[in-house]
Amino acid sequence: MKTNKTLNRKSHLLGTKIRNLRKRNNLTMEDLSARCVRVNAELAPSVSYLSMIERGKRIPSSDMLEVIATVFQKQVDWFLDDVPEEGDITPVKGSRGGINGMALEPSFLFSNDILQIAIPEMLSQTGISGKQFAHLLIRAHQELHQNHFPDLERAAEEVGLKRMPLSVEELYEIVKQQGLGISWFTRMPEEVKTELGVGGKSLVTSFFDPAGKIHINKLLQNFPARLKYDLAVHIGHSVLHNKSGLKSVLVTGRTHNTSLVDDADQIVHSSTVNAQDILHAWRDFESSFFAGALLCPKVPFRQQLDRQGYEIGIHHQLGVSASVAMRRMTAVSPYRHWHYFDAYAPGKLKAVYRGNGIPLPWGNMRTVEDPCHHWAVFRMINAPIVGTSAQISILNVEDVPRIYCCESTNVKDLADNDHVLCTGIDLNPAIEAQGENAADIASSLKQACVDNGGSAAIPKSIKEKLSSVSRILNINWVERGIESDARLICSRGAVCPRKPSCYEGQCMQSSNK
Repeated sequence: MKTNKTLNRKSHLLGTKIRNLRKRNNLTMEDLSARCVRVNAELAPSVSYLSMIERGKRIPSSDMLEVIATVFQKQVDWFLDDVPEEGDITPVKGSRGGINGMALEPSFLFSNDILQIAIPEMLSQTGISGKQFAHLLIRAHQELHQNHFPDLERAAEEVGLKRMPLSVEELYEIVKQQGLGISWFTRMPEEVKTELGVGGKSLVTSFFDPAGKIHINKLLQNFPARLKYDLAVHIGHSVLHNKSGLKSVLVTGRTHNTSLVDDADQIVHSSTVNAQDILHAWRDFESSFFAGALLCPKVPFRQQLDRQGYEIGIHHQLGVSASVAMRRMTAVSPYRHWHYFDAYAPGKLKAVYRGNGIPLPWGNMRTVEDPCHHWAVFRMINAPIVGTSAQISILNVEDVPRIYCCESTNVKDLADNDHVLCTGIDLNPAIEAQGENAADIASSLKQACVDNGGSAAIPKSIKEKLSSVSRILNINWVERGIESDARLICSRGAVCPRKPSCYEGQCMQSSNK
């Protein structure tokens, strides 16, 4: 029998363990409370008390804990700190994507007061700006929901009436319906660019002022796809945020503060974590998502993708940019396990989405000189590909090999910077859906690549399985990727799976400098 003093000293993980056991057994709090009543009605926790236990606000008595332990067929000691079973205390998000979470326990160290002190200190020490942190929060939210935001989809459909494609003239009409005006400019004053933090290799394409006017760079008249996107974003601010688009300044190119969630940076001043900055960043994300849904409404776009086999070139038919079309693929596809990258040389990821939990390669939130050059998105920066760029890759994720396929394309932004857009999928869930053992197939393919120095032709038996999956998914570039050699890739050079490591020579060179 544990005394209450013992429970007080060893209960830091107790609430998390109860919560995760309950969720793993598909029980609501009402279910668990009812189960406890059947064990001992006098000692059973109420739903409200159980909620406080799970949140670390209350510690159950030793007798109450025995009742809960009986329901889950565990020893009482299991719930205490001395038996930390990592698999049972880490939040599980099922198939919703993104990297695994961590339990915010012990709860007294993850209180709001402590986090409000620790987060700014962490950002200061790591050099991450408040804006970057805001986008990191938004990306985590985006990945948790796997780009599924039905309320934003509906808002866009009510305005655009699911028309596809929308012409520039039709967007002008929607702008007029929103009570907005348009003004054109040829050059922004240098003092304004300085105030906004716009770099020399970037270009302001449009901005909004509180008088209800959209100011658009006249250059966009020659780039209708980008013009339509900017108009759609500002329409989104009008529809979703009652024209509160003061902070909505759209920039293309290499800015000082690089966005993680969009191909068009929206300027937000922030050197520290600021609630208003985070709010404005969230509004910019909503308006960007709205713009994609307005230009490529979900049902018509999905039907078009099905007819075209998810070819990236579909954006030409719709008069939208490749980035809009590729990002919308991740949102409208019935297959949920997508990723999207936008990479600049030498190794900088400007936009990131990982609904399939793929580890980030070199270059997120900082520029590096030596990204893993076997990632298609970085390989194509310095070596433009003629024809298809489809690539089958094998990457260890938490020590388990996974098979990915991606298609990439070289593009230029309006500031004349070269960059590469890449969209891809995790094939393991699709393989498992066909009753195959994805882990075994991925391990076999990985070994074939290791045996051949890092890349290898896909063995016939595996090729047949992947070909079957590609036809079910109806994604043409998966079929094309199967015809080329599979490549080993790594998220960091220190864990390069190739023999010998690609980075051994580079490390020696660096040490000699």
